[in-house]
Amino acid sequence: MKGLIVRLRSGLLMFAGVMLAATFLIVSAPARSATTPDDDTAALYKTKCVACHGATAEKKFDATKADDGLIQLVLKGKKPEKPPNMPAFEERGLTADQAKALVAYMKSVKPA
Repeated sequence: MKGLIVRLRSGLLMFAGVMLAATFLIVSAPARSATTPDDDTAALYKTKCVACHGATAEKKFDATKADDGLIQLVLKGKKPEKPPNMPAFEERGLTADQAKALVAYMKSVKPA
């Protein structure tokens, strides 16, 4: 019985040590930086916008408009006289920060 208690105590101490080491590694690990916000925005543009606006925002995008108006257009959408309509991406979970990043990205890739 005494041998069993010793083994259990030893096992518990080892388990506690492993858990402590794992916690230290998780807490001290650097933040993931595999992608940058620009990479995320480019990916978002490719999934949500490229079909209508083209790879370099060359279609149906007026880069001369004010950013605030363009951001609202991304969020609220627009129904022109004839399709296709600009969807309201806020309803699809897009945040104002993401819309702002998309507008900036589109302006940066649009040919002059």
